[in-house]
Amino acid sequence: MTIEVDIVSRMTECFPLLREAEKKVAKLVMDDLASAANASITQLAEEAGVSEATITRFAKAVGCKNVRDLKMKLAQSLAIGQRFIHESPEQSGIQGVYESIKNVININRKVVNEQDIAKSVEILQNARQILALGMGGGSTMLSQELQFRLFRLGYPITAYNDGLLARMVAATADSNDVMVVISATGYTPEVVEPATIAKQYGLKVIAITAAESPLAEISDVVLPVVTQETDFIYKPSASRYAMMALIDVLSTELALSHKRRSRDRLRRLKLALDSHRGGVDRQPLGD
Repeated sequence: MTIEVDIVSRMTECFPLLREAEKKVAKLVMDDLASAANASITQLAEEAGVSEATITRFAKAVGCKNVRDLKMKLAQSLAIGQRFIHESPEQSGIQGVYESIKNVININRKVVNEQDIAKSVEILQNARQILALGMGGGSTMLSQELQFRLFRLGYPITAYNDGLLARMVAATADSNDVMVVISATGYTPEVVEPATIAKQYGLKVIAITAAESPLAEISDVVLPVVTQETDFIYKPSASRYAMMALIDVLSTELALSHKRRSRDRLRRLKLALDSHRGGVDRQPLGD
């Protein structure tokens, strides 16, 4: 397996060590990656005011086999999007962060399907156990969040955040178990493959993910998430708030479906916490 190195970062790191002629090439390339990726070695040499041999030496100095390899890596960098290469003019600030969260929540509120929520609640109610899967930063935290919401209501649930372990659990689960998979994109193999295995063994799969993604296609119920990624790459993605809102919706509906049991569990939890920590009456339950 070949791990690609970001050529833009490599050129930046190597720049102080380059010869003066090679630095001219580096500046030319960094100023316009797209043109450099499509230019011939002769064109690069003429525009930088150096020899073609210097272009070849530059390519090797930044870790490429030859000029062709350099151009291929430049094209790969461009493929990830200009927003990760050039500075965006958009400024966020404190209010911008809150506004983006609010906008994502409002957009996702409009795509919530009450029938899909009701179907998910029915499936979860009848589960022998619930397997919550999430890989990566936000989805890992959210699968654990689902566990934290549901165990206090009396539902047997465990969060799994390791790809290999998730495959093992999926392969040994019972057909009466339910898998809830959380993924903003729905493309990550570490969640798609365990879900596929679970389906093969008769499990119901509920996905909180992007509609029409590979994960969505194999799931029994899809609770869709709409992401809105902007060119301002420095702010964390607000999509996780939309996924958290869906978790809160599921948790609330499950609690309401068995009010007496939920009330008893929450009262016991409240008593155990208050006798331990003290404080005012209306503190969050363990949060």
